[in-house]
Amino acid sequence: MPSPRRLIPSLSLLSAFEAVCRTGSTLAAARDLDLSQGAVSRLIQNLEGQLGVVLFLREQRRLVPTDAALAYRRDVVKALDLITRGAMRLQSNASGGALSLSVLPAFGTRWLAPRLPAFLAAHPGITINLGTRVRPFDFEEEGFDAAIHFGTEDWPNAGFAKLFDEVLVAVCAPGYLAQHPVDTPADMVGLSLLQLDSRPTAWRGWFGQHGVDAPRVQGMVFDQFAPMVEAAAYGLGVALLPQFLARAEIDGGRLTSLFDDSARGAGAYYLVWPKTGAWYPPLQAFRAWIAAECAV
Repeated sequence: MPSPRRLIPSLSLLSAFEAVCRTGSTLAAARDLDLSQGAVSRLIQNLEGQLGVVLFLREQRRLVPTDAALAYRRDVVKALDLITRGAMRLQSNASGGALSLSVLPAFGTRWLAPRLPAFLAAHPGITINLGTRVRPFDFEEEGFDAAIHFGTEDWPNAGFAKLFDEVLVAVCAPGYLAQHPVDTPADMVGLSLLQLDSRPTAWRGWFGQHGVDAPRVQGMVFDQFAPMVEAAAYGLGVALLPQFLARAEIDGGRLTSLFDDSARGAGAYYLVWPKTGAWYPPLQAFRAWIAAECAV
């Protein structure tokens, strides 16, 4: 059902409202918006009149937002952010060929970035805008067209295309291995095992696949792979890394693989998108391209 037009304030009213909430006064908001103080005061009065709600309490020379105003501001900030994102996408490619993609940090830098030049060369009319997120989010609120997701097909109201299963390898710095010789998986018990907070059972699964009772894991905990890689490279313990992430570090000599085999991770990598946006041509092109890349 369409929203009544009378409940849709103009951008000038909303911008003034957000600025006063953020700065705490019409004077500061006026400086921020490059308007006169009187103009900002009139905009606030007009917004209150249009909505029929008192948004600010007048205390001396300050405007104090009511609880209702603070709740409304959260919605306004989201709406203004979406409009800004849309304008940026339009400016970056006037033909409308921009794809806003959320990526997992390590996947984006190590797997996707080296391959993107080939996609852009094959699709010169498409612009890729990247952002990083590590957990599922609301596509409508965040403004992304698609995302790279790790786990299972558990993203609400989304379409899925499986890219590949996660394959894990145990790695550490050559110096750490020299100080803590490892010949079998059982020799890993008692070592400092670096952990990722989004993979709390990774080491348990690794030991289980190697026929060893999982020990109580002791080691630093990280929220992203990048600092965990650096910690392992500096000899702070053994890291369990996705194969695509570990390969460059092993080839460069910063890390060494403890065993020739690998282990299955607890999930897979997916391209996901809002079901309502599956028709978007840049997304369709990207889906076809990334599927072909993963099939190689």
